[in-house]
Amino acid sequence: MSQCILTSCILKIALDTPLNALFDYRWNAALDAGADAGADAGVEVAVSLPQVGQLALVPFGRREVMGLIVGVSDSTDVPAAKLKDVLAVRNQLAPLSEQWLALAAFAADYYQRPLGEVALPGLPKNLRVLTTVALDRAIKKLAKLADAHDGTPLNMPALNAAQQEAADAIGGARGFKPTLLYGVTGSGKTEVYLQACAQVLARDEAAQILILVPEINLTPQLEGNIRARFPGVMLATLHSSLSEGERMLHWLAAHQGQARIVLGTRLAILASLPQLKLIVIDEEHDPSYKQQEGLRYSARDLAVWRAWQLQIPIVLGSATPSLESWQHAQTGRYRKLELRERAVKNAVLPRVKILDMERDKPKDGLTSHLVAALKLRMERGEQSLLFLNRRGYSPVICCESCGWISNCTRCTSFMVLHKPEHRLRCHHCSLELRIPRHCPTCGNVDLQPLGRGTQRVEEGLQQLFPEARILRIDADSTRKKGSAQEAFDTVHRGEVDILIGTQMVAKGHDFKKLTLVGILNPDTALFSQDYRASERLFAQLMQVAGRAGRAAQTEGGSVSEVLIQTRYARHPLYDAVVNHDYDHFATTLLEERAQAALPPYLFQALLRAEAPELATAIEFLQAAKECMEHPQVTINDPIPMSMTRVYNVDRAQLLLESPSRPALQAFLKEWLTELRAMKTRVKWSLEVDPLDI
Repeated sequence: MSQCILTSCILKIALDTPLNALFDYRWNAALDAGADAGADAGVEVAVSLPQVGQLALVPFGRREVMGLIVGVSDSTDVPAAKLKDVLAVRNQLAPLSEQWLALAAFAADYYQRPLGEVALPGLPKNLRVLTTVALDRAIKKLAKLADAHDGTPLNMPALNAAQQEAADAIGGARGFKPTLLYGVTGSGKTEVYLQACAQVLARDEAAQILILVPEINLTPQLEGNIRARFPGVMLATLHSSLSEGERMLHWLAAHQGQARIVLGTRLAILASLPQLKLIVIDEEHDPSYKQQEGLRYSARDLAVWRAWQLQIPIVLGSATPSLESWQHAQTGRYRKLELRERAVKNAVLPRVKILDMERDKPKDGLTSHLVAALKLRMERGEQSLLFLNRRGYSPVICCESCGWISNCTRCTSFMVLHKPEHRLRCHHCSLELRIPRHCPTCGNVDLQPLGRGTQRVEEGLQQLFPEARILRIDADSTRKKGSAQEAFDTVHRGEVDILIGTQMVAKGHDFKKLTLVGILNPDTALFSQDYRASERLFAQLMQVAGRAGRAAQTEGGSVSEVLIQTRYARHPLYDAVVNHDYDHFATTLLEERAQAALPPYLFQALLRAEAPELATAIEFLQAAKECMEHPQVTINDPIPMSMTRVYNVDRAQLLLESPSRPALQAFLKEWLTELRAMKTRVKWSLEVDPLDI
C-alpha cells in the first residue's frame, strides 16, 4: 500500500481577473495532481511545498483556471467551508524569479491594474491551459538541444571612430547606465548594438541580452544579422506572429537561460530572463512600444525600470529620439552618444527637396518633378520608394450630385474604397460592403473616389510606367504569414523598380539600391488636434528619408534624393527635415511643451468610457470627475473622443493632469477605489501616460 507524506499550506494566488485582489487556496499534497504519479508507483513520496513564482491550477467559479502563486502562508482569513483546494502545481517549470514578480508588481501598480491582469497575460497561452502536454513537449525538445553558449562573434566589421566609442561605452558599462544612442539613419546603430552585445557575452558566459524592436516586420532582418554574427548562441524571438507552440518554446528557452539573446516586440519586455545583463531598445521613439488595449503599458518605460531594478545598462537608439528621452539626455539623466555620419564609407545623407504643390500641380497625385525623378532612377537601374501612409484605393467615395459620402454605419469614420477587392471597408470595425452601383440617396450612378491610398497610387504608376516593376507593401498586401518578409526580400534582390508603401517600409530596412524617396500627402498631420502630431510626423519623415542613399555613392552615381510634396512648403517642420536638424527641432518643441505645460513637463492619465449612448458615457465621466478632488491634480471636463463612435459604441474621455507624478499616482489609487464602487453599466478603462488623446 502506498504512503504519501501529507503537507498542506495556504497559497495566495493572482488570477487574470478585473478584481483587484489575491485569492487564497488550500494546497494539500495528497490532492495535488503532481503527487499522483509517485503514489501510483507504490513508493513513498515527499512533496515539497509550492514556491512563490510557480503556476497553479485552481477552481474559480465554475471554471478551472491557471493562477500565479505570489505568497505561501499557514493561515487565512477565509472560512474553511469556503476555502477551495488547489488542483495542481506546475512543478516541472522552474518558478518565476523574484525580480520578474517585482517587474509585474511594478507594472500593475504604476498602470493601476490588478496583478493577475499583468502577470498572467505576460505568459504564453500554452502555459495557462489546463493540461501540461504543450509544456512537457517543449521541455523535452529543449532538453535535446546541444549547449549553445558560445558567444564568439564571426565576421566583425571594422567600426568608424564614433561607432567604436559607442560600442565600447555600452559594452563596457557596469550597473544602471541608461544611454541614448542618437545616430542619423544609416549611421550603423545596429552594428554598435551587435558589437556591444559581443562584449557582454564574452564577459559572462551565462549573460542574457534583450533586444526590442517596434514592429514584427523588423525582426527577420535583425534576426538574420544576429544569427550570422553569433552562430554559437541560442536566439529566441518573441512576437505576436509566432504560433502558440513557437512562443512557448522560445519563452521557455529564455526562462531556462538557454537563449542568450532574446529578440522581440513590446511583449518581450515581460519575458522571464534570469540572467539579463543588457537591454537594447531600437527605434525607441516609436509609438508601437505603447500597448493600446488591455494593459496599456509602455515597453520602453518598463525596460528602463527593469534595467534600474537589475542594475544593468540599457541603450535606447533612434535617429529621432522621443522628446522624453531627449530631455533626459539634455538634463544628464541619460548619457548621450552620437553617430553623426553614415557608417558606409562614401555614403551620405540624401538631399531633401520640398515640392510646392501650389506651383507644380500634381497629376494623378504626382508632381511633374517627382515623375521625372522616378523616370531618371529607372533609366539608371536604381530603386525608388513612394511613401503614403494611407492604404486602400481611396479614403472615401462620394456623390457629386447630392453630397453623399461613404460613411461607416457603425463608426464615426469613412468606408475606405478597396478597388481590387471591389469592397468598401471600415478600417476601425472591419465592416465590409459592396461598392454601390448608384448613390443610395439620389440614385446618381457617377460615384467618384476622393483622395488617394496606396492602391490608387499603384494604379497610376502602372499607367505612367507600364514597363516598371512595381511592388506595393502595406497591411492589405501582406496579410498572409511570411508575405511581408517575402516582399522585402524581393526588394533586396533588386527585382523592384518602384516600391509603394506605408509606415511598414519607413524604418529599419536597408535597401542598397534605393536612391529616391517620394513622400506623398504628409500635410494632414500638420493640423492634427494631437499635440504629438508634429513630433511623430518629423520622426516619420526622417525615418523614411533615411531609406535612401545607404550604400556607398559611386563616382558618377546619382545623388540620393528625398522629394516631399506639400501645399505648405514654408512650414518650419519641413525646414528642419531639409536640414536634417533634429537637434533644433527637438529643442524648439521642448520649449513649446514647457510653455504650454505639456508632457514631458506634465504627467497625465486618461479615463475612457464606452456606452451605447454618448450621453451615458459623459454622465459617468462627470460623476467620476466630481467624486474626488486633489490640490495637485487637474481634472478636465469630459469630452467625446475624436472618433466618437466605433462598432456602435460611443466613446468619451476625461483627462487628468499633474506636475507631480507621485501626486497623480497617489490620487489614482484612491480614485479608482471610488470608481469601482460606482454602479454603472458603462465600460471604462484608465490609461497612465497616454499617447493618443
